[in-house]
Order: sequence, then C-alpha cells, then structure tokens
Amino acid sequence: MTYCMGLLVKEGLVMMADTRTNAGIDNISTYRKLRVFGEDGKRIIAIASAGSLSTTQALINRLHEGVTLPGCDAPEFVETAPTMFRVAQIIGEAMVGAKKDIEITIQKQEGVEIGVTLLVGGSIDGRAPRLFLIYGEGNFIECGMDTPYFQIGELKYGKPILDRMLDYRTPLPQAIKVGLLSMNSTMRSNLSVGLPIDMLVVKPGQSVAALTRIGEHDAYYHDLGDRWVKALSSALESIPAPDYAVPNGAGTEPLPDSGA
Repeated sequence: MTYCMGLLVKEGLVMMADTRTNAGIDNISTYRKLRVFGEDGKRIIAIASAGSLSTTQALINRLHEGVTLPGCDAPEFVETAPTMFRVAQIIGEAMVGAKKDIEITIQKQEGVEIGVTLLVGGSIDGRAPRLFLIYGEGNFIECGMDTPYFQIGELKYGKPILDRMLDYRTPLPQAIKVGLLSMNSTMRSNLSVGLPIDMLVVKPGQSVAALTRIGEHDAYYHDLGDRWVKALSSALESIPAPDYAVPNGAGTEPLPDSGA
C-alpha cells in the first residue's frame, strides 16, 4: 500500500507521498512515488502514484519517449505541453498504453495486480497550480475549491483530518502541517505506509518547487506528531463527560425489559 495526497489551496500546491513498498511482511523496502518533471523557472510537474510499480515504471518510460494522443500525428511530452490540462491528457493516455502492454505480457497469469492511480499537479509559466486525479482507465478529474485535496492509496486514516482542518483559504504553511498530520495519523494506524515522506510545494507565480524528503530522524516531523497527541488528549480532557456515561445519571433511561 501507499499514501499520497495533493492539497490545493489559494496560496499554493502541496503534494506528499510516502515511500514504503510492501510485498509481504518480510519484503519491505523504500521506493520513490513522487516524481518531478520540468525546468525551474519554466514549469514544474509532479506525479504521485499508488498501485503497481511495474505499471508505474512502464508509464514513466512512455512519458520519456513521448505519447501520441488520439487524432494527433506526433508524440507529445509533459516537458513541452502548453497547459496542465494537456499534461493530464498525455499522462492519461500513457496510462492506457502502459496497462495494455503489461496485460499482454501477463495474460496467462492470475492474481497479478496492474492497477495504478495517479495524482498530477504543477504549474506552467508561473500560472496558478492545478491538481488532477487520474484513474486507471486514463480518465481524470480536477481538484476544485469545494474539496481542495485529492488522496490515493491508503486514504481512510488521514481523510478525517483533511476534512476537518483544510479548506481553500487555509494558509500554505498551515496546509503543510495538516498534510503532515494526515500522514502521521495514517502511519500510526497502518504499517504499510512509512517514512521517508517526499513533499513538493509550489506557489502561484512561481515555476520553482521546494522538494523535501522527511526521514526517520526529522525533528520537526516527530515533534509535530507528539504535539498533536498531547493536543488531542488535552482537548478530550477539557470536554465534560456525557451524562449517560454515569450510572443513574441525569437523562439516562433504564434498559427495556427483554421479557426473559
């Protein structure tokens, strides 16, 4: 499993991905799932992946070689696409081609998982960052203001934090903290997601990204997790106990007679 997210707020784009791969309890390793294309000052495009590593690698190779879209004669590249929408189209088509190639080679094998889901985000020529979720069939949707994030992989443990604490007006530094807390909560509940975390930050008006790897000994990350646990415990203690938690307390009702 894996956990990747993209947070798109007014002040910029944040993308995060863990790096743990798991092919059984005795075969756990580290693998980069957040890849960055482009050129500083001109464009920055990031792809986060969840799913089959073989399909992901085949897809990335296709992007390097160029992808010919339906109705077009020449191959296109994410490094030269005019818009982020066109980038999403190119990557979606690369997804379709990569899956077809792998399906041909494993058609006689059973139980082989080749599905992949992608997050694609970035900025071209300093324009406002955009974020897309690309499904295994190559189709995609774009992130909007109403729900300013996408998740792929093991998303259920980190989703409540994003739902409660993130909106489009959240300041960028705050969004980074929320994303890290979402990662931290996921790792605490699911051992198939783990450090290091790769993080990309892109601001509007800039085609230069801040790319960071957060590892096992990152002091800020561990301090953030410790502070979050203490804050939750303090908040819980400050909330009055419910009446129905006290035997014969006010507002309680006797259990109905079962007739036994």
